[in-house]
Amino acid sequence: MAVKRASIVLADDHPFILLALKQLIAAEADLELVGEAVTGIDALSLVRSITPDIAVIDVAMPGMSGILLTRKIREERPTVKVLILTAHEDEGHVKQALSAGACGFLLKRSATTTLIPAVRAALAGGTFIDPLLAGRSAQGAAGAVELSPREREALRLTALGYATKEIAKSMGIGGKSVETYRGRALEKLGLKSRAEIVKFAVSEGWLT
Repeated sequence: MAVKRASIVLADDHPFILLALKQLIAAEADLELVGEAVTGIDALSLVRSITPDIAVIDVAMPGMSGILLTRKIREERPTVKVLILTAHEDEGHVKQALSAGACGFLLKRSATTTLIPAVRAALAGGTFIDPLLAGRSAQGAAGAVELSPREREALRLTALGYATKEIAKSMGIGGKSVETYRGRALEKLGLKSRAEIVKFAVSEGWLT
């Protein structure tokens, strides 16, 4: 019986990047490239017509920025998971991407090793931040801080994108207890945003 392959659209205006990503996808038996684009407008048209499982898009493309494109894709095709690809190595871009609805943020210089893990994390409902970024921003965040098992689990499931009710069901506790454990963990670690939670989770190996 044939394995159902996950469909992927690639959007990048650099031909060598496109070629490298296409080769990575072609090497995976359960992944299938179903379209490619070199402008944001063409990428949006592709996603509208194909509705792929995953859209991998460059943050800076002619016609429409990757952030705006991500927002439009998530509004019009909410089942499509978006991975942002960029050469920009700063926290601001990560926050913008996650706020727009992306579930992954990859650096071009490490994409040959991170693309497939990021795709698989997205297909599983998780979030992936390039370890080069996550490791840098999370350095010292944990320090000597120790989380209790329940604080750790509440934060881990939050990073994976689960809602409070789902976390409560998974942990067998009430919603208010989830909020308490998560709040304690955030206070201990000094984390304030979802982007920071995700990056810390990646640095701990929870998402990769």
